[in-house]
Amino acid sequence: MGGTTSPKATQPDLGPNVVIFDPSMPSESIQNRLDSIFAQQEKNQFGDERYAVLFTPGTYFNDVNVGFYTQVLGLGSTPDAVTINGAVHVEADWFPPNNATQNFWRGAENLSVNPAEGADRWAVSQASPYRRMHVRGDLQLDDGGWSSGGWISDTKIDGQVRSGSQQQWISRDSEFGSWCGSNWNMVFLGVHGAPTGTFPSPPYTTIDGTPVVREKPFLYVDDGDYRIFVPALRTATAGVTWANGPAPGTSLPIGQFHVTKPGTTAAEMNAALAAGKNLLVTPGVYHLDQTVQVTRPGTVVLGLGIATLVPDRGITAMDVADVDGVKVAGLLIDAGTTNSDTLMRVGQPGSRADHAADPTSLHDLYFRVGGAVAGKATTSLVVNSNNVIGDHMWIWRADHAADGGYVGWDINTADTGLVVNGADVTTYGLFVEHYQKTQVVWNGEGGRTYFFQNEMPYDVPDQAGWMDGSAKGYSAYRVSPEVTSHEAWGLGSYCFFSSNPSVVAARAFEAPETPYVRFHGMVTVSLNHQGAIQHVINDAGDPTPDGTKPVNLVSYP
Repeated sequence: MGGTTSPKATQPDLGPNVVIFDPSMPSESIQNRLDSIFAQQEKNQFGDERYAVLFTPGTYFNDVNVGFYTQVLGLGSTPDAVTINGAVHVEADWFPPNNATQNFWRGAENLSVNPAEGADRWAVSQASPYRRMHVRGDLQLDDGGWSSGGWISDTKIDGQVRSGSQQQWISRDSEFGSWCGSNWNMVFLGVHGAPTGTFPSPPYTTIDGTPVVREKPFLYVDDGDYRIFVPALRTATAGVTWANGPAPGTSLPIGQFHVTKPGTTAAEMNAALAAGKNLLVTPGVYHLDQTVQVTRPGTVVLGLGIATLVPDRGITAMDVADVDGVKVAGLLIDAGTTNSDTLMRVGQPGSRADHAADPTSLHDLYFRVGGAVAGKATTSLVVNSNNVIGDHMWIWRADHAADGGYVGWDINTADTGLVVNGADVTTYGLFVEHYQKTQVVWNGEGGRTYFFQNEMPYDVPDQAGWMDGSAKGYSAYRVSPEVTSHEAWGLGSYCFFSSNPSVVAARAFEAPETPYVRFHGMVTVSLNHQGAIQHVINDAGDPTPDGTKPVNLVSYP
């Protein structure tokens, strides 16, 4: 992996929404293009525009302000192959007072930054990953108002990370000069320079190593050729993969990929997959009239620029067979207006194969029900295969929309965000919010979750209409009674029953009482005391008090 461009490089056709810069271009012309994209995308929360901004290896002098549906990527083999002297940042100026709680759907990946002022800012909430980055200075994670993120992985911050107002955050396999700040739930997994685990004072959950992971595939340039690098599966990891040069893995020529562009049909995607191709899904919104079928072991489906799949007529958007080593990354699956029973499925019901040596992995994978349209989906993601790795997922039933018309208890209906039936499934950075029944249902043995963030549905009309049998309300995360082995670290669930503040949830987490089902570092909060959560898990943990005050439970049982 040379990570350099050639004067004779042939640039592939990556569609109309991929912008590629190289160091020979005048900084002013690069800046003008960046500014025009940001001006369009700064407030464009529910629009159809999508962009990937790519920097070929070299040095740039620019201010990269990242708006909605914009992914900024370096095309080197390591982050240090592309240097931005200036900034790669996210602000919250558009949503006063500097409130970053709706800064979603964007990302920065595989870049190094020399911040002009000594510190950069990444003021985000969900679905805004910061991956394979190197900041030669400090990083600030808020903009003064509230923020509700977020995700850092495979990233080196030479200076200090300041979390500010972030309610929660997960950092995985990274290296920090230091970390400052906390609110409710901060998780550090395989992070050099992480603070000592002191939950709940401060609420730091710190774990020395990541048990098993595969980093997200990425597009890069090698001696003028565009390729996709697929990192290898690793175990017992900590720190960045690129500290000593390119990480282990497999480099695939772009010729092994079918490059989709806006207007590509599901039939064309399926024909390419059936012919043995992988998919590189360029930025756009793709309406599907048939399910995308991923059946070949080792298939890579990589989206750029928050590429979005919309299943029409109530179909499933994507079905992944029970095979080894599929990688699905960088996609937003957005429910259509006809109800889908399931938006995505991994493995068929009853899947039993052991994939421990080469599991399927899901990276920066997002689901949305409502917000852009009056979407409907009973369940967003069902995982039937064993050993699947979830590496940052936001599964969201919308609580707001651009015009207010695409959300409501009877409008964007959705029961459950995630159902896990497979054994030995591991999730890192699991965000699931606002579903109308139990939001995560875990039926498989040996499951592990490292960081969970949840909000209960805001729009519950009344208690009688939100009952799980005789229990008040639905839990956010339920391990099924027959499960004998499960473990989870760093879990937060918050309620804000703004439609009816008299509503109560009996508990946030629900699990069988057995020695090998264990929870660590749990927190519940009633936001502005709009309703209450009576217990943290089962019958343990105090009720949420008046005011926005956390209830902490160190461990269970």
